[in-house]
Amino acid sequence: MKKDTGIEVLGVPLVQTTRGERIENVHSGHIAVVSIEDQGSDPMGGSGKIIAQAGDASILNYMRSTAKPIQALAAVMGGVLEDYGLGEDALAIMCGSQQGEAEHIALLTRMLEQTGIQEEQLAFGPTLPASLRARDALAAAGGGPRKLYHVCAGKHIGMLALCKKRGWPLDSYAQPEHPLQQELLGHVAAFADMPQEAIGRAIDGCGLPVFALPLWRLALIYGRLAAPAVAGGSAAMAAAARIAAAMNSRPALVEGSGRLASVMLGDANVVAKSGAQGVFAFALRREKLAVAMKLADGGESAWPEAACAVLEQLRVGGNLVSRIREQFPPAIVNDAGEIVGRREPCLQLTFH
Repeated sequence: MKKDTGIEVLGVPLVQTTRGERIENVHSGHIAVVSIEDQGSDPMGGSGKIIAQAGDASILNYMRSTAKPIQALAAVMGGVLEDYGLGEDALAIMCGSQQGEAEHIALLTRMLEQTGIQEEQLAFGPTLPASLRARDALAAAGGGPRKLYHVCAGKHIGMLALCKKRGWPLDSYAQPEHPLQQELLGHVAAFADMPQEAIGRAIDGCGLPVFALPLWRLALIYGRLAAPAVAGGSAAMAAAARIAAAMNSRPALVEGSGRLASVMLGDANVVAKSGAQGVFAFALRREKLAVAMKLADGGESAWPEAACAVLEQLRVGGNLVSRIREQFPPAIVNDAGEIVGRREPCLQLTFH
């Protein structure tokens, strides 16, 4: 896999923050916009074409947690939900980056009980909840770190349950050579329309293989995820439609409160998911459009304004922009409650 330089990763200015009359920060990066072509008889839901970009739509990018809905395919297609009596709420959290809120931990606990998976078998170490409110509540109750608080706990429980069902080794499920990880690589390659050997791999924060591919291919994956399963389509597309439906019906289980993906998933026309280090992807069903973005600083604060700017320049999304800005106001408020600046998009899509 080609190694990018810091200059390539930097991209172009996407969002700027002001304080007073001055620009204080500029968040740079890349955005790819893909249209999903007529599905026809394509069993994967149609091919994709880059129609707009900011920066480099082809820059290699790690999927991070945007891969989770595709990583859930193996469990869905393998009958894990039916065999262990797991519902669509479990499927949503398997696709999510849970924040350690009370409903998340209650659900994950039930999943352990239903599958017989032990918390100790999860490949990562103990941690604290990602939600600051949940972390404060835990501290007040005298609690400490545990594996179930990890944002990837749902995904790992689903993977271990599939391994248990198929008789695969449990202690090595996170290794790239494991049959589970080979199957997941195949799903990512199919949805990205790439040969498996062209997909880069490294190790994610939770210990699993993480996939690297061109940014526009990530958008294509989300366009296909949002596309309805077609008659005669592949089993993977049918599973993807089920996954996307679970995400839309249970957004709070995918990322929790106060998260951009949760707000966007509340719109039945949108499938969205965040990833670590500034990665975000979403797709619009009716418009057959998908967007992937990567912020070079690895942060999240610029996502809402970047997403709004893309929707506005594409002239799509209905009232989605107002819903996003209602939850994530552009105004920057200090600790005294005073408005001291703003987040303002400065990106300009180049249309093809």
